[in-house]
Amino acid sequence: MNAVREPRRAPEPEKTRRSEPRKLGAWREHHAWSMSISLRRLGARPLGTLLTVAVMGVALALPLAFYLLLGNVQRMGDALGRNQSISAFMRPGQNAAMAQTAASALRGRPEVADIVVRTPKDGLDELAEVQGFSGALQSLDVNPLPYVLSVQPKPGLSADDVGRLVDAMKATPGVDMVQDTGAWRQRLDALLGVGGRAVALLALLLGVAALLVVGNTIRVDIQSRSAEIGVLLLIGASRPFVRRPYLYTGIWLGFLAGVLAVVLAVVLELAMAGPVGRLAAAYDGSVTFGGLPAWLLLSVPFASAVLGWLGARLVSARQIRRATAA
Repeated sequence: MNAVREPRRAPEPEKTRRSEPRKLGAWREHHAWSMSISLRRLGARPLGTLLTVAVMGVALALPLAFYLLLGNVQRMGDALGRNQSISAFMRPGQNAAMAQTAASALRGRPEVADIVVRTPKDGLDELAEVQGFSGALQSLDVNPLPYVLSVQPKPGLSADDVGRLVDAMKATPGVDMVQDTGAWRQRLDALLGVGGRAVALLALLLGVAALLVVGNTIRVDIQSRSAEIGVLLLIGASRPFVRRPYLYTGIWLGFLAGVLAVVLAVVLELAMAGPVGRLAAAYDGSVTFGGLPAWLLLSVPFASAVLGWLGARLVSARQIRRATAA
């Protein structure tokens, strides 16, 4: 008696492989649909969208403005004396050979970038250029000015390194007095440190404020469409499927707000260019105006888009979960 053979079944792996491209295509189509429908919904209420983007844009532009101001204060400090040379005044009666010997002793120190020996005649010529001194200097029979060593520290030295250099200059044979602006440098560094920390905290707080603005906008939108969301959940739609258009809404709001913040920052740069140009002319071009770096301006819209996505993600998950429970 012949054995009854069971019919062969279709291979399951091949069926699974065929369905995978369809799932991927459906996933891409829904992302494209969510992106377009979210943009159309924002366009359907232009006033509300404009107000939301304006509030977020101004909030994101404020840290950029303070960052721009802080950077230019630092440049101004560098130009007006943050890295001024340290002057060592030789004792009266020291000659050129003694001044050169003292300069050679200081050139070997690692903190020193350059040393210029200024003669008494150089000092007298500088005083003669000052208004009101030329007549008084002509009546002098003997030049009373000493030799001066103008020591330029290496850039980037800490306050401790500059202090050690000043102590070494005071201990150099033949040096009578050392004039240093180290206290001014320390105050400026401390001020810039406080300003940098304030800008970081301000950016954090205003970033949280922008996140809350997006979250509130998404919350109101979900509440107005609660019936539609309930129907989608009843017919079997998953939570990520329902949530996706609202996430793209947050991304669009954040991106547009970031673009607005960049535009406002560029407008501030242009507004400051004129006064800073006049200031630079007053200081013979030693003060320069620096704008925001290009990498920062390009990264702001994308960073704010991520911020908008995060705010929409947090609020939409909670709201849809409440709709499911109801």
